[in-house]
Amino acid sequence: MAPDTLSAAPITEALRLLLPDLSVGMLLGFATGLALKRIVRLALLALGLLLITVQLLAFFDLLTVNWPRVQALAAPLLPGGGPPSGAWLGRVLTANLPFAGAFTAGVLVGVRARG
Repeated sequence: MAPDTLSAAPITEALRLLLPDLSVGMLLGFATGLALKRIVRLALLALGLLLITVQLLAFFDLLTVNWPRVQALAAPLLPGGGPPSGAWLGRVLTANLPFAGAFTAGVLVGVRARG
């Protein structure tokens, strides 16, 4: 077809209609990604401090830890060959969102952002 018969108007009109959803999705996804990153960092920091505290108490014979029992209790919570744990969170965060693609891209950008 000749270039003059193809019009960019339908494409630009479609993008103009989708732009609010895409920009809101990206912004909310970015904010969610930053929040998830900080929450995970805080949770890992708390877990590390807890382990150091428990080990110090065990070192000074103030506490005895039954590590096989701890492992047995934690095993059901850890992914072990099943579906990836991030899949559930992804389904929860994008449920009923018309802009799930932009939201997901925003989450990935937010998690990768420095700061």
